[in-house]
Amino acid sequence: MSALILIDTVPCANLLGEGVQWNHQDGCFWWTDISSSKLYRYRISDKNLSTWDMPERLCCFTFAKNDARILAAFESGFAWFDIATSAVEWIAKPEANVIGNRSNDGRCDRQGRFWMGTTVEQKKSPEQSAALYCLDHNFAVSKHFSGLMISNALCWSPDSRKLYHADSPTHSIRVYDFDAQTGELSNPEIFAHTEIGVEPDGACVDAEGFMWNAQWGGSRVIRYAPDGSKNLVLDMPVSQATCVAFGGDDFNLLAVTSARIGLSDVALEQQPQAGNLFIFKTEFTGLPESWFG
Repeated sequence: MSALILIDTVPCANLLGEGVQWNHQDGCFWWTDISSSKLYRYRISDKNLSTWDMPERLCCFTFAKNDARILAAFESGFAWFDIATSAVEWIAKPEANVIGNRSNDGRCDRQGRFWMGTTVEQKKSPEQSAALYCLDHNFAVSKHFSGLMISNALCWSPDSRKLYHADSPTHSIRVYDFDAQTGELSNPEIFAHTEIGVEPDGACVDAEGFMWNAQWGGSRVIRYAPDGSKNLVLDMPVSQATCVAFGGDDFNLLAVTSARIGLSDVALEQQPQAGNLFIFKTEFTGLPESWFG
């Protein structure tokens, strides 16, 4: 069989679908439409799609080991969100004083810390930049680097010795040495490049240690070998693929979110499925998403 076969398309027409992940407890893919301030859940067993309105734009999120609530990175910071009651409990707003920035891509490392990078949505001053933050088990926030424009592609090697990260407008993905105990980063190196007009977006790592990256403007997802070479190109029917995640009972299903935002009427006519969630059956095996705590 082909290495990847499209088996399902969820017609959600997201403006900016992002943050897709598999919840092994409920057998569902979850993701956010940032621009519509909505949270999505899709149960693959019966194709049931549920949505929740968010109090503000939900940029990324994670589940928790010891709390039924979602740990959210809303546009203005970290908070607990209860989907049953819509109650919000704010934890930290690390860039409350940076007008024009918002949260962006994020996920938990295998030690249960929640990482979130920000993005410069509206540049208000020449020195304004985004950064990468970590929320630890004690709810303390640390900044790991700044000088970014759009933080993306955050994921870790299976042994947690490497962290991958992209500042999307630089058209490059970097890899860092990662100290799993302390959460410190060091020795940045260029891992992969994208051409002008194509930006690295959300990413994940499979069980073999290969990195999958959705590429905004490239109509594709690329699987990179640990040495940064291209191993496989998954052509997408939409130009703005945004994030990827493995799921399913055998972790052999690849979900890809996408976006409609910014596309012209002509572009939308050419790619009517823009903004949908795509699920592929693969010959590869992913890794469970790590949860907070």
